[in-house]
Amino acid sequence: MHSSSPRRLTRVQSRIAAVLLALVALAIAYFLLLHWWFVAPLLSVDGQMHDLQQIHAKYAAAIAEQPLLAKRVARLERGGATVGAFLSAADPSTASANLIQRATDVVAAHANDGAGCSMPSKMPIEQDNGNEPFRRVSVSITLDCGMQPLAAVLHDFDRGLPYLFVDNLTLVRSPSGRVQAQLSLSGYLRPASSP
Repeated sequence: MHSSSPRRLTRVQSRIAAVLLALVALAIAYFLLLHWWFVAPLLSVDGQMHDLQQIHAKYAAAIAEQPLLAKRVARLERGGATVGAFLSAADPSTASANLIQRATDVVAAHANDGAGCSMPSKMPIEQDNGNEPFRRVSVSITLDCGMQPLAAVLHDFDRGLPYLFVDNLTLVRSPSGRVQAQLSLSGYLRPASSP
């Protein structure tokens, strides 16, 4: 029984093994010493710069359009586009009363449609407009309607002048088959500087 001695690499094989080991060592050194400390943070900064450049381009385009939009708004105002768009009253309490009367008139117009429509409750909502350029006036109303009259009332609120906005709409079907709708109806007072 004779023992076999370990086989020695030829000169070419040892050179190839040395080159491979050097490459592996270089790759490990690159990732440990360069990539995670220098290259990865630079790539992250480059991505952030790209995102910021896109945001800047978007805002620059919006700023560039501002004079054109201002001209269009002025042209619309000269053409009477805002006539009747605001609530006609000068103070919020009168505007709230007018808004409740407007809602009452719209509901009364649909009182005999299909299953009919009524407004069992209505009350002003206190508004804190803060620094908003337009003063908002809102009322809370409850409607008791058939489905089609309710749709007609909401359509009239949405389509008429002054512009009215329906918010916080909650619908509940009553045992009678009618719909109870709780909503906020809002409009805006004309700014003091507007004609």
